[in-house]
Amino acid sequence: MIDLTLEAARIVVATALRTARERHLKPMAVVVYDARGALRCVEVEDGASLRRAEVACGKANGSLALGMGSRAIHTRAEAQPYFVAAISHLAGPDALVPVPGGVLIRGKDGRLLGAVGISGDTSDNDEICAVAGIEAAGLVAETGA
Repeated sequence: MIDLTLEAARIVVATALRTARERHLKPMAVVVYDARGALRCVEVEDGASLRRAEVACGKANGSLALGMGSRAIHTRAEAQPYFVAAISHLAGPDALVPVPGGVLIRGKDGRLLGAVGISGDTSDNDEICAVAGIEAAGLVAETGA
């Protein structure tokens, strides 16, 4: 059984940030958790606005908690707002951010390895950077699309 390695987490973060710079996006915060919810890697770029890391954590934590990318959580929040509000209340104020940018990390065999959360630009751009990082590490991204 292969877990999410620190090397893979670093590749995810470095590639996500490089993708953001190539696209001239706003400064980003990127967090990577393993499947059990342990923090593996985090970086916040110079100039990132206040609380970007916490937002990124909420995207990744929400994805892990509900087993779906935060794009799917966003869709569910629109269809079942009381459910997502209840989960958010149970999880804590910064543990569930129901907008794109939280992406599950899966192995090639489909096994859940962790999640990435990114915040800094639009949610769609955050998600693009997360997917780029995950794929660069040779892993599979699950956005919830």
